[in-house]
Amino acid sequence: MCILMLFKTTTLLNDAHIHSGMASAIFEIKKEKENEMDALKGDDLISRQSITIRDAKSLGMKGENIYIKIDGSDEAIERAEEIVKEQSLGKRLSKEDAQPIEKKIKEEEESASEGMGFIFG
Repeated sequence: MCILMLFKTTTLLNDAHIHSGMASAIFEIKKEKENEMDALKGDDLISRQSITIRDAKSLGMKGENIYIKIDGSDEAIERAEEIVKEQSLGKRLSKEDAQPIEKKIKEEEESASEGMGFIFG
């Protein structure tokens, strides 16, 4: 019963997130620029958004890039894009290129939620 409730809650939260009007973007950061990401993570506007950071290997992908997913305001996404360009950290992925990464991050989060349901269920 707890697992079902967790699933329904997660589904409702995901549905609410989809319709909440929040912007979302995924940035591909070069591995050698990892130490310079503080400019991005430390920005006042960006730091108040939902930020997910994963490396390619943790997502089961080839390469050594780091992916930063930002869910938040359009203004914050634009600011992140400015910083990424100014600092030559990497690039914002197109929706098409971001889709498989978005899917892997979502699967990872759902898997973690299911695991928590089994622990506390």
